[in-house]
Amino acid sequence: MPVLPGAEPFRHEGGEVGVLLCHGFTGSPQSLRPWAERLAEHGLTVSLPLLPGHGTRWQDMQVTGWQDWYAEVDRELRALSERCRQVFVFGLSMGGALALRLAAKHGDAVTGLVLVNPGNKVHGLAAYALPVVRHLLPSTKGVANDIALEGSEEIGYDRVPLHAAHALRNFFRLVDADLPQVTQPILLLHSPQDHVVPPADSARILSRVSSTDVEEILLEQSYHVATLDHDAERIFDESLSFIGRLAPSVGKKGSTSGG
Repeated sequence: MPVLPGAEPFRHEGGEVGVLLCHGFTGSPQSLRPWAERLAEHGLTVSLPLLPGHGTRWQDMQVTGWQDWYAEVDRELRALSERCRQVFVFGLSMGGALALRLAAKHGDAVTGLVLVNPGNKVHGLAAYALPVVRHLLPSTKGVANDIALEGSEEIGYDRVPLHAAHALRNFFRLVDADLPQVTQPILLLHSPQDHVVPPADSARILSRVSSTDVEEILLEQSYHVATLDHDAERIFDESLSFIGRLAPSVGKKGSTSGG
């Protein structure tokens, strides 16, 4: 299947500091594209992959699982690590969970994490019904496009494939168990008004990681897809400041060139 227009992956060859961006469940790189482009403008090497089963049609996602999504970002992190001196991992929603697992498994290869409305659990009765219901119903109503900013649209599926949702539930459990292994600096930004991921997920993550360098910022004007919402510029600016603090060469003229 062809990739939906705008949902293509994004890469930029920059300097010796790299950023891997992980998009969310049923979403696409489009939700993080403006962020990735801003990072590229500042001379960073940027990788924003399209996760398997995403960016085409929801039926394609039905035959994928967390192992496929994680393998994609794991491969991209390894490639960036060969190319760059320092690598940061950023994630939105499920992408935040992918980022946390990368941090737990790769240790010092990840310099820091920026998480926006990261997911940690599939909530409600649906979570308990998934193991059975996924064999009876192929999909349910989608979760994409939770944005407060009028005129801003997310390219994502209008249906959630239930086999994939079950895989996500299992992945969240796995990541939750890994959280104490996360020691890297974390910048976590989350929206009090999020109709997809409740604030409890961010609280849970912050209570379980072993990181001591942690900053939490509330995105009061945005819903779930905050990277396309009113607070997008703040996310971009805060993440660049975060990188600048941990990779001081960034932002200094001529210091981000590779070689």
